[in-house]
Amino acid sequence: MNELTTKTDRYELVNGDCVEEVAKLADESIHYWIYSPPFISLYTYSDSPRDMGNCANDEEFYAHFKFLATELFRTLKPGRNMSVHCMDLMYSKERDGFIGLKDFPAMLRQIFEDCGFIYHSKVCIWKNPVTAMQRTKALGLLHKQVKKDSCMSRQGIPDYLLTMRKPGENLEPVTHTNESFPVSMWQEYASPVWMDINQSDTLQKGSAREHEDERHICPLQLSVIERGIMLWTNPGDVVGTPFMGIGSEVFTAVKMDRKGWGVELKKSYFEQACRNVATLNSEQAIFDWGNDEDEAA
Repeated sequence: MNELTTKTDRYELVNGDCVEEVAKLADESIHYWIYSPPFISLYTYSDSPRDMGNCANDEEFYAHFKFLATELFRTLKPGRNMSVHCMDLMYSKERDGFIGLKDFPAMLRQIFEDCGFIYHSKVCIWKNPVTAMQRTKALGLLHKQVKKDSCMSRQGIPDYLLTMRKPGENLEPVTHTNESFPVSMWQEYASPVWMDINQSDTLQKGSAREHEDERHICPLQLSVIERGIMLWTNPGDVVGTPFMGIGSEVFTAVKMDRKGWGVELKKSYFEQACRNVATLNSEQAIFDWGNDEDEAA
């Protein structure tokens, strides 16, 4: 596979297969993983057979994703966390023969637990059901369905930030002061439901689109990434993402004085990620990656 790499003293971005590229990283070289995994939905992102979204069924996705989860576990430092942005998925009458929901976060959690992770936390991220109804026209969200047969009506589908922890002692504790992390901020972060996430708080994405081979691209909200990085990393830590997309996680990590590492399969997304991260102030968050190629995390 054609591989491209952009590397500075603050970040490293790779255009390649995430399983292969994460496997090249050194053991326990990442302080925090954060990402949105591909959904099980054929050709949503690309037509590549390497795209995990192009699995035919749940069993195939489990087998494919477990290869990556094993490497994510190996490369994460002991006592440190991995956060996954996800949501329940919809069964459709046309594709599946019935209407319902699939507990995708539970499927991911099971994969991670099977690879050795500990289930650490899950926060629910509120989304406006009216906006979802207008965008998806989902039967369960339509007001007319309440009048027709409300047994098929349901609530909106929120996002979740699922966080797993690697067993072991954290040798580099993440510490805060009352000034940098006041009680009021902790109360917001500690809430099991985040009501204040702006769904539009994302990097621009229009120029990453290609014709025909995708239906949508959904960058992770920057405020969600900021909260994960603030809570679970120190300045100078390495924040990684195996599904970089247009670079939201790396962009936020570098902006917050961390190092960023990311890999993206789709070339147009990778190129947009490079442009997005390059917009950061060149004098901000300067770090030394070191000279050892094996430690290029």
